[in-house]
Amino acid sequence: MKILNTPAMRRMPTYLHKLFHLRLSGQEWVSCAELAKYMNIPHVMVRKDIGMTGLPGNKRHGFKVNDLIDAILRLVGWDKPSSATLIGAGSLGAAILNFEDFRSYNFIIESVFDSSPEKIGRSVHGHEVYDLADIRKRLKFAPPKVGIICVPPVGAQLVADILISLGIKYLWNFSNVCLNVPPGVIVQREVIAGGLAVLFAKINKAERQEDIDCDE
Repeated sequence: MKILNTPAMRRMPTYLHKLFHLRLSGQEWVSCAELAKYMNIPHVMVRKDIGMTGLPGNKRHGFKVNDLIDAILRLVGWDKPSSATLIGAGSLGAAILNFEDFRSYNFIIESVFDSSPEKIGRSVHGHEVYDLADIRKRLKFAPPKVGIICVPPVGAQLVADILISLGIKYLWNFSNVCLNVPPGVIVQREVIAGGLAVLFAKINKAERQEDIDCDE
């Protein structure tokens, strides 16, 4: 089974969200049936997803909540802290900075940069915004693991080049542009309109009374 099964990996944070709430409520065990009902997906799909973790279950009780949380965190790579820098403190960047679940995923945004004089020196959700012109000086000796690009498309390649020059090999790209990167650099491109396109594809299917694949 492929670890990089994208639909399954995209479901992992939703599993964790549910599992964290179960742990807070004091529930010790969880079944695939309970998770399937919460996710509104087939039981067999949940079983396959959890099977990716390699965690053995109990035929009677299912999985221990704490063990399943730890197993999913290990699978995704969130079992140890990862640092990041975010470039672009506009509305999208600010929304990402305000996403509190990152703490549960051991994902730490350590620094924020922007080139706008109106944003430099401000605090955005507890993060001071630094001048992008100073990024090399600030990150040269301790570059983070991940670079988050939230700038307009016209500036995305330049930002990517700067981050790569600092030794950052993993880029989370929210700019609607394909980046040119050297071998060894990994880019995860997020296109918000892509989600909208998928939604309307499902709407079209529903209006034609066609079955919608749960894994879409």
